[in-house]
Amino acid sequence: MRTYRLRTTALATATAGLALALTACGGSDSASGPTANPAATKSADKPVSTGTVTPSGEGAAAPSAGKVTGTGTATAIPAKAGSGGKGTGDTTGDSYAYTHPCSARDLTVKVTSPTGTAATVRVITVTNNGSTSCGLDYFPTVGFSAKGGALGLQATAPGGLGGAPAYPVHPGATAYAAVDLNPSGGNGPVADEVNVIADKEHMQNADGVSLQLAKPGSVANPKVGLYRTNTRDALRAF
Repeated sequence: MRTYRLRTTALATATAGLALALTACGGSDSASGPTANPAATKSADKPVSTGTVTPSGEGAAAPSAGKVTGTGTATAIPAKAGSGGKGTGDTTGDSYAYTHPCSARDLTVKVTSPTGTAATVRVITVTNNGSTSCGLDYFPTVGFSAKGGALGLQATAPGGLGGAPAYPVHPGATAYAAVDLNPSGGNGPVADEVNVIADKEHMQNADGVSLQLAKPGSVANPKVGLYRTNTRDALRAF
């Protein structure tokens, strides 16, 4: 028994010595490695922006608010910018707008009667409340109704269009399009509302808005012009 204990003690001593030697060798490798810095972790940005629009003129609506009549206040809450803008450069220029159609919930649509124009002319305005540029079709789709019932008439747009893939609207900017309810002065039903879809190519009928006209007018062979950057140019774009 005594011999067994002596051998066990010697073996334990040798094993401890070997473990210390291995520990000393391994310590230099771990010391040379990188140390993680928790402060370097970047938290995700969570921007929240709200655009409030007080209509002027005949009527105004943020499409997400549904039908609006009179001159109430419509509030649009822009959607958060998508991940497509991360690391892809400028998201507020024309190039970005060409590949990113406008969302109805980021837009505020109005109709006004500009001074100094024919009594049959109205101007549709579409404002981008979002934080990035977006693209619209060349012109809005405009229909007409009376006392809540559709008249079955739609404004026709110019033909032979071409050029850029979309009409760009920068953040906070407004697109203008003129509408002539009765350019020929003919007889037609009287409309008290215009029904507007800002971009028929990328929006559903449910994204449209009905805007009350301050002064009803007869509708015959109506026309709509192209989007432009101001009222004066819009009146020239039929």
